[in-house]
Amino acid sequence: MSSRELQQVLATVNVKVHDSTIRKRLHQFGFQGRCARRKPLLKRNWILQHDNDPKHTTKITKEWIHNNHVNILEKLSQNPDLNPIDHLWRDLKMTVHQRFQSNLPQLERICKEERQSILKSRCEKHIASFPKRLMAVLDQKGASTKY
Repeated sequence: MSSRELQQVLATVNVKVHDSTIRKRLHQFGFQGRCARRKPLLKRNWILQHDNDPKHTTKITKEWIHNNHVNILEKLSQNPDLNPIDHLWRDLKMTVHQRFQSNLPQLERICKEERQSILKSRCEKHIASFPKRLMAVLDQKGASTKY
């Protein structure tokens, strides 16, 4: 009997149940069918890197990290060469600075426009350069590099 057929039988006794609910319940009790498997949002071996910003250290965030057994990169380098987002922020600041803004609403609009214009290829370039940056930082023993 299919979930649709069971749904029709239940409807004859004035019980309305969605067919997906029936399939899920049958699956819970060991009746195998075609029930979609939920994929996890993140893979198991990922590591969270955060910068101890106040929103990253709130009680609710810490509880979520603990309850979900998240691996955290404990000691972060203070070297900006190892943070690609710093380079993108610099790019954004430079492009915004080149445009004239006379008031806060205009500045906000320009920031949004310039942020939207950052090309995906620019982000990919920064990410792709990470292995070279990492080696340069190691060669300089943590000191500044050309990046």
